[in-house]
Amino acid sequence: MTDPTPQPRRRRWKLIAFAAVLVPALLFSIYVGLTLSWSYSEGDRVGILQKFSSKGWLCKSWEGDIAMNTVPGVAPTIWHFTVRDDAVAKKVMASLGQRVGLRYEEHRGVPTTCFGDTPYYVDSVWVLNQ
Repeated sequence: MTDPTPQPRRRRWKLIAFAAVLVPALLFSIYVGLTLSWSYSEGDRVGILQKFSSKGWLCKSWEGDIAMNTVPGVAPTIWHFTVRDDAVAKKVMASLGQRVGLRYEEHRGVPTTCFGDTPYYVDSVWVLNQ
């Protein structure tokens, strides 16, 4: 006859191993959700839209650059941004080469580049009259 005591021990180790995987994954998910839902700052930027492309191996994101001129004759400052919404990405793509205004939110502490290469997430775009 076999001893029934090893059975509960095995079950306990399976539970511990399951918890060791589940708890960090749950905490990571909560952290990512919080960093993406609360913005550190928000604002508008204006400049000439120079580049916009879809990037990434596994996680595709829309990345772009605008050149912001402060004073004529001075080299422009390049500002990099990310777009997560495909509808906004289409509007940005149609505005390439034009002077645009971008509304953005800054999300600091996002732990992976799967959500974008920059902490600046653009949620609306409008073309300015030249």
